Amino acid sequence: MDIPLRLLVAAGLAVDAVVHWRFAPDMKFVEGGGIGGDVLFRVQAVAAALAGVLVLARARRWTYAVAFLVAGSAVGALLLYYTVDVGALGPLPNMYEPVWYGEKTASLVGEGVATLAALVGFFTAGRSPRGRRGRPEPAVEDGRVI
Repeated sequence: MDIPLRLLVAAGLAVDAVVHWRFAPDMKFVEGGGIGGDVLFRVQAVAAALAGVLVLARARRWTYAVAFLVAGSAVGALLLYYTVDVGALGPLPNMYEPVWYGEKTASLVGEGVATLAALVGFFTAGRSPRGRRGRPEPAVEDGRVI
């Protein structure tokens, strides 16, 4: 179950990274805040790519937690800025975009898959039927280790 889970997280984050990187130049003209929309999209793309590589390289609870935070925050931001015009929030520009298109769907699906798979990975990482770190559990009989 470990390898398919890692691949799901990484694939979902890869879709997220590609979509954000491709659309970063289009977000350059977003108004408000001190940080440009293009910068936010590039930061998201890099964070998603790094989180995906981390999970592929080391499937640990902390790497799944990072992947969950990166993907989950992207899902939350996408849905928030699609449904609510919150305006600029401190240094963040007004990212309100009440339109839907194919790339937004791909991003949402990728981020959603990565979020759910990372959550599962977080709760299952490090669990082995042979015990902790692959060592066999000691045999116990009548309260004594045999």
